[in-house]
Amino acid sequence: MIGSNTSAQHPLAYARITAAKKRGAKLITVDPRRTPVAALSDIHLAIRPGSNLALVNALMHAILFEEKGQDDAFINERTEHFDALRASLEGCTPEWAAPLTGLRPEAIRETARLYAKGPNSIILYCMGVTQQVTGTRTCGALANLVMLCGMIGRPSTGLIPLRGQNNVQGSCDMGALPETLPGYVKADSELGHQRFARLWGPFADEQGKKLTEIMDGMRDGSIRAAYIMGENPMQSDPDAAKVEAGLRNLDFLIVQDIFMTPTAQLADVILPATSYLEKQGTFTNTERRVQLINEVLSPLPGTRADWRILCDVINALGGRADYDSPREIFNEIRQVVPSYAGMDYTRLAEEQGLCWPCPTPDHPGTPYLHAASFTRGRGLFTVNDVPDDLGCATDETYPFTLLTGRVSHHYHTGTMTRRSWALDREYPEAFLDMHPDDAAALRLKDNWKVRVTSRQGSIVARLRTTMDLQPRTVFLPFHFAESPANALTSHEHLDPTVKIPALKLTPVRVEEAKQGKG
Repeated sequence: MIGSNTSAQHPLAYARITAAKKRGAKLITVDPRRTPVAALSDIHLAIRPGSNLALVNALMHAILFEEKGQDDAFINERTEHFDALRASLEGCTPEWAAPLTGLRPEAIRETARLYAKGPNSIILYCMGVTQQVTGTRTCGALANLVMLCGMIGRPSTGLIPLRGQNNVQGSCDMGALPETLPGYVKADSELGHQRFARLWGPFADEQGKKLTEIMDGMRDGSIRAAYIMGENPMQSDPDAAKVEAGLRNLDFLIVQDIFMTPTAQLADVILPATSYLEKQGTFTNTERRVQLINEVLSPLPGTRADWRILCDVINALGGRADYDSPREIFNEIRQVVPSYAGMDYTRLAEEQGLCWPCPTPDHPGTPYLHAASFTRGRGLFTVNDVPDDLGCATDETYPFTLLTGRVSHHYHTGTMTRRSWALDREYPEAFLDMHPDDAAALRLKDNWKVRVTSRQGSIVARLRTTMDLQPRTVFLPFHFAESPANALTSHEHLDPTVKIPALKLTPVRVEEAKQGKG
């Protein structure tokens, strides 16, 4: 488990983990904080923030050069570019990684041995890995690790991304990515035109922009209008001041949502949508399981299902969207996304969901991927060197590294959960976790209000001291609009490949807020 406080973020997955632990499974957690997952672990690697990639490369070095724990048959039969990987790892010893990660070399070796000997080992990861400058490279290194040990294509193995929200997987499957159409077909490919033009007619085939690029375009004027659906970038995106400046610079902003969020307050037009209890359709979860949902409450007056709103907008723009129901839309999905072709509403209801690929009506679904081969044929080992500069270093002015994340009783930007008294009473306001030694050095006490300041902004939160955090590291949840964590995070330091911001590594300083002892 790396980069995930699963107990707070993914409680159903955490229940599976605790059940496996009771059956005798070994658990390794990589996290700067001592979370409930870490406390449950056989090994907790309290890693220095930002050093995930160095750790993974050192694990592979130990497996390959010291333990001889690699799966040679799998490497020879199902992968390529192994020699380049091997050469890149020669200097990545546990001793090399120790000062970068803050871990003992022997702890790295013990982890490598435990993972490699399996016989079945799973890696789960989340935004603690991806929301860093090295996010793409670390994901590549983790893929290297599972292939190096042959821990993929079999039950109870693999590399599992724990998605940040319940239908992220389904949204990606349906083309909610800047470069793809539904089914991961490139927008500018011949296959894309062959598959979709017959249903949609002519369509723009250029690739879209990534989220951080869109925000830049709003500020520089190259993007003049935006349609934001079920998203609250005023809280969820980095450098909230720049996000607000970009949204205010638009000629026209449409927000489609179920509550009046800070983002919706800036909109020119608000389209009231329905919640998940008030509509029919499918969700696709992190294990690729497509699940049918049914309307159990009547929509509130003045609200409409997302698909109905979108159809009306498409038709008003001169397009054609004459669907009668979500079932009809799903039947079109089956035509253009081969991995969904064997599913229909009847099967989904009877079998309580199916995992794609499910290409034919008699196919049982696919519980795990890559059993015989990878999509591209052979698995590609990649070289993922550790950069010299992460761009997020602390200094005398900003001596602490800020980590952000979630708590168990709130979800994302709190749009829904903070409207529940029973949930909000558990965490009614923002808090800052800090090591007691750091608090003592700053002459701060528990329950005081403190000001947290970065190069981007400043907020006030209530102090909690805890031994579950490393010195010189602080933690702040991002659910609270009145103390928005992303007023502090940076839009400048991005993963060079996917442009995701380094939300998990923000240099800050902490001081007592004025009149802060109440």
